Amino acid sequence: MRLDDHLPVHHRLNQVYRYGAGVMGLILVVFGILGLLNDVSFMSEAGKRIAGLNSNGALSTISIVIGGLLFIGMVIGGNFASTLNICVGVAFLLSGFVNLAVLDTDSNLLAFKMSNVLFSFAVGLLLLFFGLYGRVTGGLPHDNPYWQRRHPEEAARERDARKRAAVAARRPPPRRRGVPQH
Repeated sequence: MRLDDHLPVHHRLNQVYRYGAGVMGLILVVFGILGLLNDVSFMSEAGKRIAGLNSNGALSTISIVIGGLLFIGMVIGGNFASTLNICVGVAFLLSGFVNLAVLDTDSNLLAFKMSNVLFSFAVGLLLLFFGLYGRVTGGLPHDNPYWQRRHPEEAARERDARKRAAVAARRPPPRRRGVPQH
């Protein structure tokens, strides 16, 4: 089963995916630009502190590229933004674990410190939240577009029942014989 099998194309959750991608993309682009403005060498293992995080030229460049990718997801929106948020979120979590493993070694090519690892985990979890919001849970409400796509027959029955109830509510009550109307 593909992740997009039951996704409706247009729904109000689209704004959560767009704003999530946009905010996280903005944070990454600003961090990357500030890092490049600090004249840090591209592969410096020491790096420089920028906004409480350590950075070098490579990390700054990667941050700008990933932030730009998230901006593209914000512009496209919908299922693309949701799936992009999920994929980039998983990548940030994996990056956090990998960089945690290489802290204080010669393999620390992105000049990560513990604050960077925690930031990577936080960004990953936020992107996962923005990407998965409304898509996965055991108790989606029946008006959720994902629930409706996963349960088309029951959703159709509920829509028909709502239509019948709306028609019945507009219809005047039946008149009884022999009972005066007020």
